[in-house]
Amino acid sequence: MKVTIFIILVLTGVLIVSGVAFSTGGGKVLIYGGAGQGKVIFDGGMHASKGMVCNDCHSAIFDTKKKALITMDDHSSDKACFVCHNGKRAFNECGQCHRKF
Repeated sequence: MKVTIFIILVLTGVLIVSGVAFSTGGGKVLIYGGAGQGKVIFDGGMHASKGMVCNDCHSAIFDTKKKALITMDDHSSDKACFVCHNGKRAFNECGQCHRKF
């Protein structure tokens, strides 16, 4: 019985840790193609250091799946990243997100 409980606890721990590994907090980053303008890097740790939490954007602005569905028209709208990255609340210079490497 003790062995069964131990195995269940270990498996539960593995599932919890694997779920955390897919999040973007804690220094994790997501890299998007950037449509030829340079790769776009989302740094969850940087956003957290500015006081943001996951629910600030998910799911009100974004769902929780990694999708690159931002268009050039979105860059001048109040959608997606640009809800905050509008030059007032947060920067909106191209080179801050689009990086050639």
